[in-house]
Amino acid sequence: MWVRSSSIRIQRNPSLSPFHQINSSTVQPLTPILHPSSLITHSLSLSLLSSVLSSDSLAIARKKHEMMTEITNLSSDLIELILSLLPIPTLIRASTVCKLWHSIISSHSFSTLSHHPHHPWFFLHGIHNISSKNNQSFAFDPSSNTWFLLPSPNHPNNTSFIGSNSFLFITAPNFLYTPILHPSCHWHQTPSLHFPRINPLLSAFPSHNKNRNFTLPSFIVVGGVRFIGNLVDIEDRLDVEIYDPLLGSWSLAPPLPPDFRSGNSSSSLSSALFRGKFYVLGINSCFVSSFDLHQRVWSQVHTVRPHGVVFSFLVACRNHLVLAGVCNFPHGSSSFVLWKVDEDTMGVSQISVMPHDLLCSMFDGDEDDKFASLKCVGLGDLVYVFNEEYHLMYPACVCEINGENGRCVWRKVPPLPSLMNRFHKVISFCSTVSLHNILGDPQQPTLQY
Repeated sequence: MWVRSSSIRIQRNPSLSPFHQINSSTVQPLTPILHPSSLITHSLSLSLLSSVLSSDSLAIARKKHEMMTEITNLSSDLIELILSLLPIPTLIRASTVCKLWHSIISSHSFSTLSHHPHHPWFFLHGIHNISSKNNQSFAFDPSSNTWFLLPSPNHPNNTSFIGSNSFLFITAPNFLYTPILHPSCHWHQTPSLHFPRINPLLSAFPSHNKNRNFTLPSFIVVGGVRFIGNLVDIEDRLDVEIYDPLLGSWSLAPPLPPDFRSGNSSSSLSSALFRGKFYVLGINSCFVSSFDLHQRVWSQVHTVRPHGVVFSFLVACRNHLVLAGVCNFPHGSSSFVLWKVDEDTMGVSQISVMPHDLLCSMFDGDEDDKFASLKCVGLGDLVYVFNEEYHLMYPACVCEINGENGRCVWRKVPPLPSLMNRFHKVISFCSTVSLHNILGDPQQPTLQY
């Protein structure tokens, strides 16, 4: 019996599939019905390769004969092994083949078995100030080099909308969150913040939960502008607030050090959650301090400004903290540079420079302030740089940092589709994505690392 996945739905047009792959200016269904025969050749070749590596010719012949059996007669374990070698877009298609395949692919255990690389995805959420119906969400999968059109959040509040890690958030007047790939399904509400705020820094981290087989998210909220009855107070230095999902309550911690002026928001600050500390960097001031999630205290404030830096961002990569920023040099040239940050001394060492032609491709002129529209986010081994100007259609590039030898490879990200709406604001962030995020139960929000 054929079934279609109903876990992810976007558009009301019945002619479109629930989850959509974007290829330049066209939108194509990502979840058409996939016939089992299309995977037989792949499974046979994998099996034969395994036999060549570990068996003699008789075993190879026996294995070939076994694989010629109807695929419906294969054991669940063998089907699971075959499917685990496929990339996420193909697995999404495969999940629509039958109930058995869907149950295998959407299980918690399959996410850990799957061999596809877990490169963090790049998310862009466009906000239209007048009509929330024109909001759109996109995700870029670096493994398949493909953009996806995601479900648009059905919440009308645009003033306090944030994306981070595995979730989308509303921070004022109430605090709400929803999984990034199921935003139309259900918004989970916590008790209100002690100090409701807009444009804070926000991150999710795993709670201490030893008695369950899934990880509930804890949240940390830093800075922002206080929101009181549709009015804002830019003078108030707001306490840090931390949400404990087991207690279902928010606790207070000291605010940002006074070196960071009051009213600091996500537009002037960059943050990175790395090895149990929440780092905050002034994008223009280059002040940096870290909040210890266990001891709940701030470190002393350092100034991290390599020679020539105009502004910079912090990124939590897999093995180290990375500073990324624009440098101006006396002879008039500019570069976008990545540095590794020493956590103890806060000293930096250069690891890569974006190729000049790649940097130039993100602009259409030589205005003095053109770099002001550059933004940078990252996670794991990837650092994304993009231009948030609408008229340029948000050009982006990505740098992959090899965790073993530190080698960096830059490449251009494919353009977003022409069907994109006009936005007044874009929200960008990175998040790991698992099949359970896509096909799992959206009513049970879990944190994926």
